[in-house]
Amino acid sequence: MQQTSPRLPSAIQVVAVMAGFVAIMFLFLNVLDLPIQLALFSSWFLVIGLGVWLGRSYDDMQQGLIQGIHNGMVAVLVLITVGALIGAWIAGGVVPAIIYYGLAIMDPQIFLGAAFVICMLTSLATGTSFGTAGTAGIAMMGIGYSFGMPLPLVAGAVISGAYVGDKMSPLSDTTVMTASLCKVDLIDHIRSMMWVSAPATLLTALLFLGVGFFYADASLDTSRADQAMQALASHFVINGWLLLPAAAVIGMLAMRLPSIPVITAGAVMGVVCAWWAQDMPLLDAVRTAYFGNRTASDVEFLNTLLNRGGIESMLSVIALILFALGLGGLMERAGILEVISANFLRWANNPGRLTVSTLLGGFFGNFFGGAAYVSLITASTITERNYDLQGIERRVLSRNVEAGGTVTAPMVPWSDGGVFMAATLGVSTLQYLPFLWYHLLVIAISVFYGYADIAIWRTRPAAATPV
Repeated sequence: MQQTSPRLPSAIQVVAVMAGFVAIMFLFLNVLDLPIQLALFSSWFLVIGLGVWLGRSYDDMQQGLIQGIHNGMVAVLVLITVGALIGAWIAGGVVPAIIYYGLAIMDPQIFLGAAFVICMLTSLATGTSFGTAGTAGIAMMGIGYSFGMPLPLVAGAVISGAYVGDKMSPLSDTTVMTASLCKVDLIDHIRSMMWVSAPATLLTALLFLGVGFFYADASLDTSRADQAMQALASHFVINGWLLLPAAAVIGMLAMRLPSIPVITAGAVMGVVCAWWAQDMPLLDAVRTAYFGNRTASDVEFLNTLLNRGGIESMLSVIALILFALGLGGLMERAGILEVISANFLRWANNPGRLTVSTLLGGFFGNFFGGAAYVSLITASTITERNYDLQGIERRVLSRNVEAGGTVTAPMVPWSDGGVFMAATLGVSTLQYLPFLWYHLLVIAISVFYGYADIAIWRTRPAAATPV
């Protein structure tokens, strides 16, 4: 029976639900060896049960679930189009051409640093980490594989570079969304983030460059690159004009055209390349957009890297994201986020703790909500009032929201960022996680600034800030 005044959960009930969620994930994944999608689906009913116990109707909880899914549907649509693009670009020779020419001109010693910079520039120009990983990223993975680099390390360089632009570019939807949620001018928001991102970007580039020299000197198998080029040339027609679809997609994204039609147009160009340049029957070329590329080869390199892509390969990923988004909507409707916000208000009584609370709020949104969009909402709504109470400017809030929300998205295996990067680059989240050096540095520098009172701008003197 629906009650007119549903109760908020207690702190003990919130902790119990979170512990139940972790227990379900551990049981399904580590004990029963069941898909993570079933674990998230089962977790729905844990939160629904709490909501009904607190006086909410099932219909009300279901509306929260639907709203949560609705908030992240853009990422799902992008995922579909990127799947089509990867399958068509591989079959059309676009990705093989990028890898081929990359191997021809790339110095193995600087490869990791170059991969980070190339993906950083691509994401800054386009504003999308997903688009960067699906284009420049998969090419860098192929080049790194050919050089004998550990793929989790290469994925770390790719994702680190891709998220510089996702976090900093004025073309990025998360950057614009964060500024809007925090009621901060977009340029002021970007300038505030520069205090953290500039040193993090420089240190990350130096780290990847240094590690690249270590691998080139110690254990690099350069003959593998020559074998890869020969294998690519024997299975694909390689021409310089095959790079045009990649240039066209990046250019259109840089012009701030809508990402879904742009990526779809890129997939169509890949189909045309497969039919025209690779002499594939037209219907077979079209099928690669859905089923992905299938190259029959005795060469391990081709089978590992190029038999992938297509919308079909993304279906289980899409299901995972939908379950995670629904869980986030349920937790918001049950009042769990509101209770966490109230507890943060009591604890975060100085800039250091306030920074940590915002980062935790963003991570919470990714961990339980499964999407960067959800994390930006949770990080801002949970902590924004405390910034105002302490007299700290909202541009500090917006900077920390990006550090806790956007940056932590690919760190959670079932979030949209984590799932997408793992599926696109072929490396699991837990494998590439230790090499997300840009992300880890952004978090560390943000916390340091908070406790050291660096770049913490105030609307009133610090002495007047309540504690």
